[in-house]
Amino acid sequence: MGAANKIPGVSGGTVAFVLDFYNELIYSFQKINGKALKLLFSGRFRSLWRYINAQFLLLIMGGSMFSFFTVSILMDYLIRNYELYVWSAFFGMILGSIYYIVKDFNDWSPKNIISIIIGISIGVLISLMSPAKENDNLWFVFLCGIIGVSGMTLPGLSGSFILILMGNYVLLLVDSVTMLYKTISEISTGNWEFINDQVRLRYLKVVVVFTGGSAFGLVVTSHILGFVLKRWNRIVTAVIIGFITGSLGIVWPWKKELYKFEKGRLLHDIHGDKVIENYQRYMPDIENMETWIAIFFILTGLTIILALDCYANKDDKKRKKWLREQN
Repeated sequence: MGAANKIPGVSGGTVAFVLDFYNELIYSFQKINGKALKLLFSGRFRSLWRYINAQFLLLIMGGSMFSFFTVSILMDYLIRNYELYVWSAFFGMILGSIYYIVKDFNDWSPKNIISIIIGISIGVLISLMSPAKENDNLWFVFLCGIIGVSGMTLPGLSGSFILILMGNYVLLLVDSVTMLYKTISEISTGNWEFINDQVRLRYLKVVVVFTGGSAFGLVVTSHILGFVLKRWNRIVTAVIIGFITGSLGIVWPWKKELYKFEKGRLLHDIHGDKVIENYQRYMPDIENMETWIAIFFILTGLTIILALDCYANKDDKKRKKWLREQN
């Protein structure tokens, strides 16, 4: 999920949906409420641990943080050097995700079909929007945290892509993370010189505020989603199907980068890379060998999801058989 959340166009929520722990994720975050605070302040830590499903949440958050500094670094390298094939694999995985959700969706009433169309429309509109300028105002950064974390809780909605649209993807998920990693490395060696570096302190403030906004957003959106999932589960699922389908335009493999300019000058991030503003999509050349390799990766991504689906079905059958034997 952590790696998926960092890739523009890919939703960590889709990963949770496909691997069948989405509902547990939402309802676990929903347990972070007033009752949890009462258990905390009364010292009933064991009850708090069970109430908020802490083991599950720690594994999710720990895995996401671990991937942020490991798997996502690998993903950055692959996208930089094999961009077409990475996007192709993601495209195939999202196609598989749509199949995974649709195959168990058996309520094709008019209201659900309308909900799917609405979801598709929103996904397509988001993919066509143009990004804003970078803004390091801390209140705006906090808002970015709230909105950016939506990729964890809303399948099909890429938090990273939303941050691109808000103009702060490079600031929050590239530059600030790099500065945080560098700072942690220096502290581990006993080097505290960064305290006098105002640029470094600015990035660290941004990281803290963004993290706070993300935590706040996780709790708030999980409560909202928990409420709507209980009352309008089918409609929400229909919107998610549409949203994921609409997001296919974001991860379409064949696209050309449109770089960001300011006052006629091409912008670069702190690594010297050109800042991408948006993409121009085009149809592939079927006579090009690179196109067929990309199609192979689309099929590979699709196969991965189908294999996960088969594994989940087998695991579910084993669990049901074990329960029958116990009874």
